[in-house]
Amino acid sequence: MGHFIDSQFTSLDTNKDGVLSRSEMRKAFESMRLLEAHFGVDTKLPPEELTRLYDSVFVSFDGDHNGTVDREEFGAEMKKIMLAIADGLGSSPIQMAVEDDDQSLIKKAADLEAEKLAGKS
Repeated sequence: MGHFIDSQFTSLDTNKDGVLSRSEMRKAFESMRLLEAHFGVDTKLPPEELTRLYDSVFVSFDGDHNGTVDREEFGAEMKKIMLAIADGLGSSPIQMAVEDDDQSLIKKAADLEAEKLAGKS
């Protein structure tokens, strides 16, 4: 999982200064459309509401509140997100279609949950 998170950080750090700025993270969120869709359906949020949401996400990543997100902060928050996704999958039987992409965040979370379940058996 460390390599995945590290490569994501590197790809988001477009100016290669070793930290993520608010604008670098916003560009990434906008490209993924994380906050502009609800269960695959586009939502029409006013621009100021989107800015407020993007800012609150940035603040959660910026652990030391210095205005940038370093590699460690990014890794810690991504780990929390991935664990929350895996925990949300739970032990109930589910079927889900994921891209045939080993770098998919959902696939990583599903694999982590499967490992946890296998360990309990």
